[in-house]
Amino acid sequence: MALTLSVLDQSPIPEGSTGPDALRNTLDLARLADELGYRRYWLAEHHGGPMLAGPAPEVLIGPVAAATTRIRVGSGGVMLPHYSPFKVAEAFSVLAGLFPGRIDLALGRASGTDPLTTFALQRDRTKAMPDDFPQQLAELLAHLEDDLPAEHPFAHLPRFLPGRPESPEPWLLGSSPQSGLWASELGLPYAFADFINPGGDAIARRYSADFADGVREPRPRVMVAAWAIAAETDAEAQRLAASSRMTLRLLRQGRLIPVPPPEKALRYLESEGGAPTSSLGGPGAERRAIIGAPDRVAAELEELAVAYGADEVMVVTITHDHAARRRSYELIAEAVGLTDAPQPSRSA
Repeated sequence: MALTLSVLDQSPIPEGSTGPDALRNTLDLARLADELGYRRYWLAEHHGGPMLAGPAPEVLIGPVAAATTRIRVGSGGVMLPHYSPFKVAEAFSVLAGLFPGRIDLALGRASGTDPLTTFALQRDRTKAMPDDFPQQLAELLAHLEDDLPAEHPFAHLPRFLPGRPESPEPWLLGSSPQSGLWASELGLPYAFADFINPGGDAIARRYSADFADGVREPRPRVMVAAWAIAAETDAEAQRLAASSRMTLRLLRQGRLIPVPPPEKALRYLESEGGAPTSSLGGPGAERRAIIGAPDRVAAELEELAVAYGADEVMVVTITHDHAARRRSYELIAEAVGLTDAPQPSRSA
């Protein structure tokens, strides 16, 4: 049985390119992923920087779903502290109504940006935002499920969500033990960001062990998100990966840049003492990097899925050249035998 694969797209902006170019690349990559048989296509949320063009997954999901035919499309994720739970429920209800059976709503607690930009995103700037993510999450799920208590002042609102009876599939994102505890208590599918916090297999396995069967899902569902690049040779894949290594090194220094070309990145990394080949970010900030020829990448993705007890692996790939990013996803799909494409769902 082929490994189930999905795509996390952060809409990277290559040096010398523009935000609109990056967004068009997102649509192009989504069409390719749909053709290749990837299960899901999730759009990330990042704010206030020159590297990524995806601050609003709820805006991008519609065009991506319209440009594809069978792949599930969703957020990876909506950073819920920035929003009203009811507003998120309304937006994703619209999407679910337009694209039945194809919309995912993955939710995260992080800000997706720096403290100043987080403050700029606040509607009320007279005080810090409350740390009430569990309450926000519970309210959002109650809106989607029309399960608010009768005495709640918002109890009448869920019945007017415009996409009913369709609804998005909720997921919880995480990279820490707390997110796994919430996901297990609420009976939600759980997506762990190994590309942010490698070695979270113990967190994922505790989620599965503690999962509240039947609350929302009959069994635990784990997806692990991994950073990967495949190319025809190991050497070429390592060359392509230099672009992300440079951006992450500079990010640690508070310097945000568009994705540089590999040659520029290699010169920078050499000046900084060379580039590691098994991690990203540099000494003291290692992130797992699955990089190499297709068979190597496929084998490591399969090992990662086994370690996490994951049903699915979501691949995030950033390169300067969009053609190289396309080719990486093609090579990975071929190497793992991604032939059982999702069946077409009902048209909108």
